[in-house]
Amino acid sequence: MNFEFTTEQEMLRKTVRQFVDDEIIPHIAKWDAEGGFDQKIWSRLAELGLMGVCVPEQYGGSGMDYNALAIVCEELERGDTAFRTAVSVHTGLNSMTLMQWGTEAQKQQYLVPQAKGVRIGAFGLTEPGAGSDVAAMSTTAIRDGDFYVLNGQKTWISLCDIADHFIVFAYTDKSKKHHGISAFIVERSMAGFTSKAIKGKYGIRAGNTGELFFEDLRIPVENRLGEEGEGFKIAMSALDNGRFTVAAGAVGLIQACIEASVKYCHERETFGKPIGEHQLVGQMIANMEAGYQMSRLLVYRVGELKNKGVRNTRETSLAKWQACDFANKAADDAVQIHGAYGYSDEYPVARYLRNSKAPVIYEGTREIHTIMQADYVLGKRQDKSLAKMLPKWPFDE
Repeated sequence: MNFEFTTEQEMLRKTVRQFVDDEIIPHIAKWDAEGGFDQKIWSRLAELGLMGVCVPEQYGGSGMDYNALAIVCEELERGDTAFRTAVSVHTGLNSMTLMQWGTEAQKQQYLVPQAKGVRIGAFGLTEPGAGSDVAAMSTTAIRDGDFYVLNGQKTWISLCDIADHFIVFAYTDKSKKHHGISAFIVERSMAGFTSKAIKGKYGIRAGNTGELFFEDLRIPVENRLGEEGEGFKIAMSALDNGRFTVAAGAVGLIQACIEASVKYCHERETFGKPIGEHQLVGQMIANMEAGYQMSRLLVYRVGELKNKGVRNTRETSLAKWQACDFANKAADDAVQIHGAYGYSDEYPVARYLRNSKAPVIYEGTREIHTIMQADYVLGKRQDKSLAKMLPKWPFDE
């Protein structure tokens, strides 16, 4: 075991942290209130090579390891969850799925521009009546010669109004249930595509989230990702990558809660002493630190498994569940430490609490992950080998 980061990883962390301190934190309160961030951030992320940090250089990426992606997500969420979410969806759910399941032609057409940050990718799985129960989806893709005709709706889709490319899941044969789901690459420019943002979200207000609508949208057969009926497997493997980034982001949110709470503990006095000297406040700080350290170890263990090309569904589930729960609790304690001020926008901790709730729900609720972990331990669940895996790192080996 080696718990030290490489020089390259430390440089990456320093670069992203500086970017967050200079270009996100000074503006995030305004962006959160207005419900959107400056789109120039995308070009800056691309300039820093962060849109394809773990994509091989031959496909336009930076060629770094999978834990480099964890570092990026951790530091971005320290600024705000909206920016980690953007990278999670673009890189974790879309680009890494193309790396794993795409044909060479699909990689050249879609992965390369996404890794360079020239195009933005997103992911469409959830529907109004199908969240945790993926098989309940109603979107269909009916074969018509050299095309599939797509009809249906997706909801709670991050980057819905921004992304250029979407990986979308639909039934090609509903009689086969899970085995009748297929995956497709859909372009915003295709006739029959529309999107609509969801307003009034509780948290992650700076991020764009909404609905996708497909009306007789014709998808070329060459835009099918994988084989017919492989969609469910592709979706679940994509979620392994997405959950990894969500867990990494939760580590960053815990760090933000610690930084804000420690700063306030040194500024605020009650009963004649700094509030950090009160034992129950100290207990909350200690719990934040414990959650931070444990979550970080779980996340980077998953990254190492990815580097080795080992399936990591079980480990990723545990990391996502625990890190998100720890982050939610850390944010709640941070508000408590700040007292009445924590309930206002004068300090960032109220935003941390609002943002911390969604990751406990999306990409597998805490209840889903609890059941998964119990099933693993009881021997009721085993992960079978996949037809395709993410490439091992280093990529040139």
